[in-house]
Amino acid sequence: MNILLFSAILLLTFALTAVILRFLIPVLKSHKMGQKILDIGPRWHKSKEGTPTMGGVSFVIASLVVFPAFFIPLAVTGKIANPTALFLTFGMALLNGMIGCIDDYTKFIKKQNEGLLAWQKYLLQFAVSAAYLVSMTLWGNLTTRLYIPYLNQYFEFGFAYYVVAILLLTGITNSVNLADGIDGLASSETVIVGAFFAVAGKVGVLPLVSGTAISFYSAMLIGCALGFLVYNFHPAKVFMGDTGSLFLGGTVAGLAFLLNNPLIVLVAGFIYVIESISVILQVFWVKVFGHRLFKMSPIHHHFEKCGWGEIKIVTVFCLVALLFCVLAFFGVRTDSLISF
Repeated sequence: MNILLFSAILLLTFALTAVILRFLIPVLKSHKMGQKILDIGPRWHKSKEGTPTMGGVSFVIASLVVFPAFFIPLAVTGKIANPTALFLTFGMALLNGMIGCIDDYTKFIKKQNEGLLAWQKYLLQFAVSAAYLVSMTLWGNLTTRLYIPYLNQYFEFGFAYYVVAILLLTGITNSVNLADGIDGLASSETVIVGAFFAVAGKVGVLPLVSGTAISFYSAMLIGCALGFLVYNFHPAKVFMGDTGSLFLGGTVAGLAFLLNNPLIVLVAGFIYVIESISVILQVFWVKVFGHRLFKMSPIHHHFEKCGWGEIKIVTVFCLVALLFCVLAFFGVRTDSLISF
């Protein structure tokens, strides 16, 4: 029954996302909600200007249909242990998507490629992350003991736990946002990371909710990303915008907390993390040494400027994502058999 439910959640989310996009793309075009391309970007990206963005609305809507349809009945019938943690995590992802939606809409109002200022966006993300952590703590879902993967031990961090947790939540969410720079990249990587969490939910130690619930939630994430890929694979007919990337980022980060192994997202999501690291290094290098370390950041643009095609970049980055997801598997305890 579990594998049937897993498949049903994945396939329904996939189908709804693809169908919604089929009708959403013409609407976005009619309202001239097209992507603005910065002049500092690769010159060949200019051909993408005008491609509809904010397409992430499709899988946010799909999730709003699938989540209550499946997870509320599972919670009511007692098949999800501690459902409050799952509902709060989904709410956190939705709020991140709303921040992205505000950012996207602001871009269209300004008619440029800058929406909310960086500090404004981060302040909102900080508030959402803090509210999530406080709510989880009040409901008894979190303590200040942090699980250290590979060591298989918990350490008491005290108040520092919340500092680490907020950095993880906002950092991963923004890293997924940075990964959304070329056709199909963020969504393809998210399929792989989602598959990792689907398996990790079944073998992790003391997850906040049942391992089956984590796997089902991962199925919804995979369905979102696959459904979007139908129209986002090169050459993309639509971009997800910050609405989609921040929702996906919040979901990925939330899954690590549901697994009760927050730090594992740094390994499983390393392909996202390296995007943020490349931006930080680029800024540092320019300020300290007066020249660029990369031809352009985030790092996927560096490879573009080295002559790599978009399909090659997506393929290589997905292979790297798969490698780190395999490494992450050894950071969760495998005491139980992998079975659906």
